Amino acid sequence: MTLTINVTVNGKSVSADAEPSTSLLEFLRDVLNYKGTKLCCNTGECGACTVLFNGKPVNSCVVPAADAVGAQVVTVEGLADGEKLHPVQQAFIDTGAVQCGYCTPGFIISVKALLDRTKRPTPAEIEEAVSGNICRCTGYAKIVDAIALAAERMEGSTLGIASGGRS
Repeated sequence: MTLTINVTVNGKSVSADAEPSTSLLEFLRDVLNYKGTKLCCNTGECGACTVLFNGKPVNSCVVPAADAVGAQVVTVEGLADGEKLHPVQQAFIDTGAVQCGYCTPGFIISVKALLDRTKRPTPAEIEEAVSGNICRCTGYAKIVDAIALAAERMEGSTLGIASGGRS
């Protein structure tokens, strides 16, 4: 028995069938072919699969696809405007916050959600926003730089929290 999942992904209404046991992550990657959302731990611990679900960041590996019926889902692919990257995406590139890249989509989505909530996040708010995302490569300093740069570009002001010497 399959379920028909009607959902809006990256602004486009889609409808596809899935098994009842299918996670939102599997639905996005395997059924709809959105490969930017990564499968890593499959237990909701690492954040590599983070997507915006009705405006809130969630670990898509633990959300049943059936729960997405009628929902608005945004993946990392949905942030860019054509060839123009979202300021968060561009900031990760510009600061060198991307190393192996596996965790990057989840971080970018978590940061996007943070900057949607607050234009001038404090260091504590940044730490909380990315607390569900694990990176094994960067040591987080460049990620914090990227968050500060993205906030500056989106708000047009300086946060003064970057670790790489920028202020």
